[in-house]
Amino acid sequence: MATLQRTPSRPRTGSPTVAGVPSPEEMLSSVTASIQERTGRSMDDWVALVEASAVDPLDQNAVRRWLRDVHGVRQNTQWAIADAVAGRAGWVRPTLEEYVDQQYAGRWAGLRPVFDAVRDAALALGADVRMEGRSTYVSFVRGRQFAAVQAATATRVDLGLRLPVTLDSERLQPTKAPGQATHKVALAAVSDVDAEVRALLRAAYDQSR
Repeated sequence: MATLQRTPSRPRTGSPTVAGVPSPEEMLSSVTASIQERTGRSMDDWVALVEASAVDPLDQNAVRRWLRDVHGVRQNTQWAIADAVAGRAGWVRPTLEEYVDQQYAGRWAGLRPVFDAVRDAALALGADVRMEGRSTYVSFVRGRQFAAVQAATATRVDLGLRLPVTLDSERLQPTKAPGQATHKVALAAVSDVDAEVRALLRAAYDQSR
């Protein structure tokens, strides 16, 4: 059982946004604005370089790997270039709800209530929690990412937690994914999102200040 003191959360109103914390779109814009200075190439130059390669422009993972392996491009810049390349090729970024719907469709549909229970618990922690959609997981951010939820199999959701200070819980497993997680908890049913899991979420939230 996780041992920590629970503190009251603030009432939540409105959508999950955080004042002063840049959104993924704002971070991409910032990286794009400085890419010439940092890499010696403009974004248009990088897009043309990828388009001239044999990499599928719509496979953003492949584009990022190619940029890293062939050109030594760093992570945030990889993401910005891959995003721009895919956009030029006709890709449209899904909304947050579209990301969630895609991740919990078909054989993973039975796990949607588990995700919803984790989402409710995470958003209840405070009005400064923001949800962000990714292709394979949904993250929860308070200044920095403190939790991420991924449908790991058709019968299990992984709740990733960023816990620089580890807690004493038999349910915590060391990990490097999803997201920026240092630990994860396996969840197979709504009942698994219990007081202990909510306490672990609270700890990750508190440590993300």
